[in-house]
Amino acid sequence: MFYYRPLVQSGPKPADALPLTGGPLWFNQVERLSRTEAPQILPASELPEDWQRRLCRPRPALAGLSMDRPRIMGILNVTPDSFSDGGSFNAPEAALAHAKTMAEAGAEMIDVGGESTRPGAAEVPIDQEIERTAPVIRAIAPLGLPISIDTRKSAVGRAAAEAGAGLINDVSGFAYDPALADVASTFALPVCVMHMRKAPEDMHLDPHYDNALLDVYDELEERVAAAEAAGIPRARILADPGIGFAKTAQHNLEILNRLSLFHGMGCPLLLGVSRKRFIGSIGQAPEARDRAPGSIAVALAGIAQGVQMVRVHDVAETAQALRLWLAVRDGREA
Repeated sequence: MFYYRPLVQSGPKPADALPLTGGPLWFNQVERLSRTEAPQILPASELPEDWQRRLCRPRPALAGLSMDRPRIMGILNVTPDSFSDGGSFNAPEAALAHAKTMAEAGAEMIDVGGESTRPGAAEVPIDQEIERTAPVIRAIAPLGLPISIDTRKSAVGRAAAEAGAGLINDVSGFAYDPALADVASTFALPVCVMHMRKAPEDMHLDPHYDNALLDVYDELEERVAAAEAAGIPRARILADPGIGFAKTAQHNLEILNRLSLFHGMGCPLLLGVSRKRFIGSIGQAPEARDRAPGSIAVALAGIAQGVQMVRVHDVAETAQALRLWLAVRDGREA
């Protein structure tokens, strides 16, 4: 089996180039990958028709946001134990204030989470997770930004949808509680399907892959297909390779290095690397709060490969960096 990774470029587009997901980025070469042969660079004209279709077709809007330019999802953790900002925004008033700050700084979606998914985190009871998230979603809904609920549980997703959430973001890829996909289908909500093995409690214990890039691609494609089979059209699915979830720093780097492969799923891509442990270890920033520069560097590297959405803690800093990155790419102010 062969996989085809577009070698993404920007700037003036040659006549033989193909558009990446219908946007301003393009490619005229692909890297052919397999589990048994060495990688090979081929002209894009040699792409199989199904791969060309998935790589090139425009991505429909999600939750009211067009996917023709990079978008920023701001993280709003209403938990006491999240690895970076646990306990800071538990109360609806504090959460609303932070959501306003992120919106003014450039966030275009707010992701509300009531259960920490850091390595080793314990599961939160359903009632407690609803109590943490639903009031916050109701409080911030008048801001007018799309709201995502970060949960693995169908009851939490239903309560969030009723409170005003417009997207369900499931780190388990709808494997933990398959009924959550039914909630998304019932409310006609878009979803984010992420790759993860095991659960937060034990995902960090000796993760192993035969080929991190291709194993994660295949497993994530399986979860996307399962969501599609549950009644969620692929046009309403964001795909997230799950950087830092059941992956070592080396696994993360192998995936990030060839991230554009994941456009082959035919879905817009979300990248969540903000303040994660590998950024601290490689960037020599032991404290999570000091990892904004490294987080932005990796986010922009993903955007250069065509990622449509980045999930971040440091919204103002990321938005500034993105504005400059786009201005340099296009050679003009937006």
